[in-house]
Amino acid sequence: MKKVSISFFYLLLIGLSGNLLAQEETVLAEIEGEAGNEGATLLFGADLMSRYIWRGYDYGNSPAIQPNIAFSWKGLNIGAWGSYAFAKHSIELNDTTIIDAGNYAETDLYISYTYKWFTLLLYDYFNMNGLNPNDGNQYFNYNNATTGHTFEGCLIFDGPKQFPLQVTLSTLFYGADKDQDSTGVYGYGTNNNYSTYFELACKIHLKKIDVELKPFIGGIPFGSSWYGPYAGVINLGLTAKKSIPITPLYSLPLQASLVTNPQAQSIFLVFGVSL
Repeated sequence: MKKVSISFFYLLLIGLSGNLLAQEETVLAEIEGEAGNEGATLLFGADLMSRYIWRGYDYGNSPAIQPNIAFSWKGLNIGAWGSYAFAKHSIELNDTTIIDAGNYAETDLYISYTYKWFTLLLYDYFNMNGLNPNDGNQYFNYNNATTGHTFEGCLIFDGPKQFPLQVTLSTLFYGADKDQDSTGVYGYGTNNNYSTYFELACKIHLKKIDVELKPFIGGIPFGSSWYGPYAGVINLGLTAKKSIPITPLYSLPLQASLVTNPQAQSIFLVFGVSL
């Protein structure tokens, strides 16, 4: 799953059996694009990303293609989103042990409902076997102790143009998100950890050059095997978006993001194209 630190057994399971920003930007763009649309709409497309960065962490250490498909009707959105890395990656357990994790592969389902400026969103995160996608994590296993799924509930406030503030609060509530063991290490326990993430962002439209800027800051209130061992800021940066006219009827959406993770002491510069 999308975890920062997990047990040797679970990492070995990933290596043998599987398991940005871009994801949340795509889903929110679909929701915003269909706001006020009373008819049923089917949307689909894909993003080509130089890296898959999600809430301050890199997943796959490779360029990735991220397809999506969604059905929208009167504020209701039901969709699927995925990320599939072009190259293999490894996981370093310690100074002497490195395992081959294959090509990172993730398929998520979601359902949301939007009323005015508020959206209630439910995610089902699932990672496939990077070495053999036909083996490994069992998709239809939903036992809380052994499932490869993780469910998350999100509440999003997306203000109007006069107040372009975006606030996200999300909590993992079921599946592969466990608490501390007897030694205090997250991810080794048996109970749900309820890992929580919050983010503030502001959308700024530069009319003269037709560019949308979005500074953001995200953090966690307590430790988690998904995000980091202690409370603090894990996702800080800026996203810029612009559409380049190709024909009178088609423009190519581009985006670039500078993302830092103060807790992990990392930084990423990501570029993406939407198709």
